Amino acid sequence: MSNLSKKPFIITIDGPAGAGKGTISKLVSQNMGFHYLDSGAIYRVIAFEANQKGLATDQISQITELIDEINIQFIGDKIFLTDKDVSELIRSEDIGKFASEIAKNEEIRKNILEFQKSFFKPPGLVADGRDMGTVIFPKAKVKIFLTASIQERANRRYKQLILKEKDVNLTDLFQRIKLRDESDKNRKISPLKAANDAYLVKTDNLSIKQSYEKVMEIIKSKDR
Repeated sequence: MSNLSKKPFIITIDGPAGAGKGTISKLVSQNMGFHYLDSGAIYRVIAFEANQKGLATDQISQITELIDEINIQFIGDKIFLTDKDVSELIRSEDIGKFASEIAKNEEIRKNILEFQKSFFKPPGLVADGRDMGTVIFPKAKVKIFLTASIQERANRRYKQLILKEKDVNLTDLFQRIKLRDESDKNRKISPLKAANDAYLVKTDNLSIKQSYEKVMEIIKSKDR
């Protein structure tokens, strides 16, 4: 990977919830020694804090003011809101739904744009999200779009929640993911879609290891 490694560059990994982009992005960043941006976690932290303050998703001006006050830090695998570890707290279904709603707002997206871009530092960045390759880093060296069927993604989420002893219903999860997909794809601002120059990777029937290897092969191919 000599040519790629000569100067800092960006790898974007976009896709819908449950496609495996978070897990794969972390593995890629660790393998390459790159910084890692979990863009969805930023919206989740904002949603968590807004929810804690009793704000509703349509109180945009108050949420925007809140963004200027909060301190989000990514330290290792942990996410901190000021000095509080909120890594697990922001992963609830309710917070995810709140985050999806506020992510539709142009003012909020503009407000965190520079914060997202600040993650690009030497030796490089792996950016995970829904619009990393289309809006935030359109000139990224490598763009990947991970996807999987709704049923497959619902099954994965179900298994995750069961391990945490959560009371969940697979049919309900399927409907939630379907609605989230429709919302993300149809929003006017930064809709979920693959960049024109992105590599599409379908992760149905692939293990984490197989998905990771496929993504790494794409990254290596850019140096040939």
